[in-house]
Amino acid sequence: MPVVVIALLGAECTGKTTLCEALAQTLPGLWVAEALREFVARHGRPPRPAEQPALLAEQVAREEAAIARAAAQGLGWVLTDSAPLATALYSEQLFADSGLTAAALRHHRRYRLTLVTGLEVPWEPDGAQRDGPQARADFDARLRRALALAGIPHHRVEGPHGPRLDRALRLARAAAEDYNRGSR
Repeated sequence: MPVVVIALLGAECTGKTTLCEALAQTLPGLWVAEALREFVARHGRPPRPAEQPALLAEQVAREEAAIARAAAQGLGWVLTDSAPLATALYSEQLFADSGLTAAALRHHRRYRLTLVTGLEVPWEPDGAQRDGPQARADFDARLRRALALAGIPHHRVEGPHGPRLDRALRLARAAAEDYNRGSR
């Protein structure tokens, strides 16, 4: 069974993890946790510029391991929370470093579907990682602009959790049907 890999992207505190977990449970599939979030929890601080490439590589390695596990378990889905592109774009936003972006965009083309979460989920501080509502809006604009400029198709998933999950499920199943028919 082929594995369909879906990237969930969005600014901080927009419900990516909640949506990933719900999709993984419903489809069923495997959920790839965000390396950045775990880094912050482990170190009690956001990453420094020199640590960004390793975080991007860690996210890629997690995805590849999940794809292999899903294939071995006969699962058809892997859901990423978030994707290496988010790490690259945060490097641009926080450190004015665009050195990771080209590689992250190349990697992003492997996903069968890109879902971008909306900003309607209330922002909540959680310590060392969250930057605030304005930084969240700035990142959302940066993300949408990068995807559009790269010609990467993506779909917004917005609103309350139930309708958001329903839309994401419809899009995921349609992407799988296209993939199974041989479309790219």
